[in-house]
Order: sequence, then structure tokens, then C-alpha cells
Amino acid sequence: MYQINLFSLLLSPQELELTAVATQGRYGSSDWLTSYLLMFSDTGHNWQQYRQEDSIGFFPGNSNADSVVQYKLQQPVITRFLRLFPLNWNPTGRIGLRLEAYGCPYTSHVVSFDGDRSSLVYRLSPGPRRTSREVVSLKFKTLRNSGTLLHAEGQAGQEGLSLSGTSPSEPRRLASLGSLLDDQHWHRVVLERQSAHLNLTVDKHTETVQIPAEFSHWDIEQLSLGAVQSLGSQKPAVPKRNFHGCLENLLYNGLNVIELAKHSYHQFLLLPMQHCILAKNGKINLL
Repeated sequence: MYQINLFSLLLSPQELELTAVATQGRYGSSDWLTSYLLMFSDTGHNWQQYRQEDSIGFFPGNSNADSVVQYKLQQPVITRFLRLFPLNWNPTGRIGLRLEAYGCPYTSHVVSFDGDRSSLVYRLSPGPRRTSREVVSLKFKTLRNSGTLLHAEGQAGQEGLSLSGTSPSEPRRLASLGSLLDDQHWHRVVLERQSAHLNLTVDKHTETVQIPAEFSHWDIEQLSLGAVQSLGSQKPAVPKRNFHGCLENLLYNGLNVIELAKHSYHQFLLLPMQHCILAKNGKINLL
């Protein structure tokens, strides 16, 4: 049980998956909170407010000093620091709090890109892999409003599945989600192919689109992180779109690509910085 005065604490030197919080008032007193906000951070400086799925930001607190009020978070939070911001308290007492946080260890594999000369290429093992469902997921954070997160390519020339920002020179856009994603907070992106449909999820929002006919028999042979790298090339196709920031836990059909790269498997190329997951203008777009 944590007893704190400044309502801000370091949960762990490493990131944790925070799943619930519980509060009490100050022992043997008339001091307790009746409502509060939760904020979290992985640095202790850049804070983000926790909001539940119904967009309600505050948590009801206690009605006395001794009873425990626990809330399970609708969406677990990956964090190192937790901050509680009092909104209201017992009018006949003062602000008082005992806080307990619940969670579990979180495994994090992170790669950083400098936006200039860094990228990571994963070449899938040869052989038949065609399935009716494929899933790519990742988390990213950045202060830049554009940059390639992930580029996937097969043998069908330059055709690919891309997440990209909008500009007059870019190909057609299938979907667009998210805003203000260049805020140095972690954001989650999931691209799921199910037969003839694609589901694009950015944080808590999802959009479904029809797969274009030219992708109906397309198998991914290469994944490029941080830049657009074409098959058989070691030069970036669009160097100005290189990503500057961090990617975490990129999963391709359950395979953690960043973790494999740390073990230096032969399918990987570490290249100076080359269709893609591209964050631009604070949005994620599907091309």
C-alpha cells in the first residue's frame, strides 16, 4: 500500500501494465477524496490523462476514510509513473489519500530511429504462407508529424499495403484515423486482414475497408521499419519520409520482429536509411 502526499509516484524502474487502482482516505481522519483524475507517464515529465471508453475522465472516490474503493481499468495502461489529481474531497476534512496500484510486468522491445540513416528490414522465410488472416501491430511515439513506421512488400512489384500521411504526390488513400499523434505519447496501431477486408485500428478507433483487387493474392515477403525499403534494394525509396522516434513490440502474426532483430537472426538487415505505415500531419492513413 502506497501512502503519498504529492499524489505522484514511480511505480517501477521498468514499464508495468497497470490494470487497477484502489483508494482509501487518511487513516483515522475525516480526510478523503470524493473524485480524482489519473495520469500516467513513462518519463515522469510528459503526462497523459487516463480516459475510460465512455470518455469519462474522472474516478469517483471514497465516502469515508476506511473503505477501499477499487476500479479495474477498462484498458490497461503501460507506464512507469502514476499521478493522481484530486478534484473533490470531504467538505468537512482535507485532502487525504492511501493509494494502491495493481499490475504486472510488461515486456518491452523498443527500437529507436533517427529519421535520417537508420532502418530495420525483416525478410520472411521463403515458402507458402498464404492465410485468410494476417495481423500487424505496433506502438510508436514521436515528436515529428511525418515518417514511415512500417512498409510491407511482396513480389507484386511496388504494390503494397501502406499506412501513410496525405500529400498530393502519394497514392490513393483507403482510410484515415487519429489526430495529434506527434505528442511524444505511445500510440497503438493494428492492421488486420481478414479475407477481403482490412481493419485499421489507431488507439481505440477502428475503420474497416475493402481490400483492392490487386492485393487479393499478395503475400508479404519483406517488412521494413523506419523507412521505405524496396525488395532487393539497400537504398531508401523516399528518404525524406524516414521515421524519427521509437517503435515498440512490432508483432507480425504474433512474431515479435524487434525481439528477433535483437538476437541477430539472419533474416534481418540493419541499414542506413526504404508501400508503409506512415504517420504524417498527426494522423495515420491507410493507402
